[in-house]
Amino acid sequence: MPDLTDLPNLLPSAFERLDPAALRPHPATHRPRILLLYGSLRERSFSRFLTLEAARLLEAFGAETRIFNPSGLPLPDDASVGHPKVQELRELSAWSEGQVWCSPERHGAMTSILKAQIDWIPLSIGAVRPTQGKTLAVMQVSGGSQSFNAVNQMRVLGRWMRMITIPNQSSVAKAYEQFDDDGRMKPSSYYNRLVDVVEELMKFTLLTRDASAYLTNRYSERKEDAEKLQAQAGLNAK
Repeated sequence: MPDLTDLPNLLPSAFERLDPAALRPHPATHRPRILLLYGSLRERSFSRFLTLEAARLLEAFGAETRIFNPSGLPLPDDASVGHPKVQELRELSAWSEGQVWCSPERHGAMTSILKAQIDWIPLSIGAVRPTQGKTLAVMQVSGGSQSFNAVNQMRVLGRWMRMITIPNQSSVAKAYEQFDDDGRMKPSSYYNRLVDVVEELMKFTLLTRDASAYLTNRYSERKEDAEKLQAQAGLNAK
């Protein structure tokens, strides 16, 4: 145990020296599990097309993917958590090791459809944190010139959900020009960026998923647990 005498505000029992070996655990052998969410219910939805293209690339890179269909998902707080679509979404989030969020930009912001999906995934369910330590890639499509409003908002949400949001991102301008009649993305610099984003997400997921529990093991939470145990011990001693 290091000398903590000059750190009187620390609780020694909750303080841990870093263990480099814990950052290199035995790697899992199953394919990385990636959940993809999109933010439009239109029949010809460019955010869905971009999400499908990302899923195809993820599979080519070796991932196992699931895409959540938001149709029928109730507004947050307008139904119980037992609603089938809410349960489906929460189970997929728990299953995933990484996620992709893709939204159109509407009125200078991400859509309520994508935001509702994120709002239905809580920070914690009992002792389980459904998104903590998972990787995240953010993407958006725009009807006009290139913008980053939606991806910037999703980055804020990713941080709030305690996710590891990768540095790269995709923002596709004039999306109606970038997809053919079958909804497949045409060759372009936007497509090349999409490949970059997917490749980076896979690398970050493989790098962090096995060490996720250690990466999210925090002093403040250990201190809180230790204080609860001390309080309980004091009550039992009475």
